[in-house]
Amino acid sequence: MYYKTAGESHGQGILALVENFPAGLEIDKSKIDAELRRRQGGYGRGGRQKIEADTVEILTGIWQGKSTGSPITLWIKNRDCRIDTAPEIMQPRPGHADLAGSIKYGLPIRPILERASARETAGRVAAGALAKQLLETHGMTVVGFVRSIGSLPLPTPTGNFSFDELLRRRDSSELYTIYPEHDTVLKSQIDEIGTAGDTVGGVVEVRVFGVPIGLGSHTQWDAKLDGKLAQAVMSIQAIKGVEIGLGFESAQRLGSAMHDPIGYDSTLEHSACQGFVRKTNNAGGIEGGMSNGQPIIIRAAMKPIPTLKKPLDSIDLRTKQSMPTIYERSDVCAVPAASVVVENVVAFTIASEINR
Repeated sequence: MYYKTAGESHGQGILALVENFPAGLEIDKSKIDAELRRRQGGYGRGGRQKIEADTVEILTGIWQGKSTGSPITLWIKNRDCRIDTAPEIMQPRPGHADLAGSIKYGLPIRPILERASARETAGRVAAGALAKQLLETHGMTVVGFVRSIGSLPLPTPTGNFSFDELLRRRDSSELYTIYPEHDTVLKSQIDEIGTAGDTVGGVVEVRVFGVPIGLGSHTQWDAKLDGKLAQAVMSIQAIKGVEIGLGFESAQRLGSAMHDPIGYDSTLEHSACQGFVRKTNNAGGIEGGMSNGQPIIIRAAMKPIPTLKKPLDSIDLRTKQSMPTIYERSDVCAVPAASVVVENVVAFTIASEINR
């Protein structure tokens, strides 16, 4: 199972084409729309989200509410459709695809930024929300949340949170963290950053529960589950780092303090872990390129949005003279939205491994 997206930020809309989705699954459109709404939410978003009201139209691959095994086409229409009349930009923005894309394809900046825009992630979220419905039939659940915003303080999660507890906490927070009691302080600091004309990034985390032993493979480099997850998450706009389990911290530990000892509990032999239990999950649920029956834990680092009200230095592509960048409507903090995107991208990647 795989998908591709098409469409531009201010074009007619965003499309996701999902191939090899199994037949016979009843599809709930409202669950896809709910994820699209979450992607548009989260404190710190810009004016675009007040214009759009994303909902999905399923164009193909569904008959009488069930998947047919044919390609499924998911369409999210843009209300703000002005790609042909939007002003041209001659100053490439640092941190965007503007300069490299314009040079690579021999095009003006406008068509580059339109396709490179994070608006494309609406299609990824729709595909992931579809894949979640497949995961549910196999007893798997996925939840994403914000771990940190910039250098602003948030507690490090401790203990074995259940899926339901993480979901309850996350859905109680305007910032999609699992510590809603910190929202007021974080919102105030985000406001200060926005007033200064700046932006802020952060770290998001996704956990997948109920994953059976053996998704992925050790046999080839491109079959490893951790490799597939890292590639999928790293491809999301503004993501600059990915780690699984302890990730970079594992490099600072000795082996005796890193690896997860294996035990057996016969009362769990019919669960996803088949009775093989761990007191810790430093590996993040993946060993040797395969799921090991523990929850999968993956984090992603999002850089600050590079479109700033306070202009950065650039050059005019025509004259090659120094000029400040031009501001286009953008977010101050899109980390909550990124948590939704990462959650759904991870969900699709896991679902694509079922029956492989």
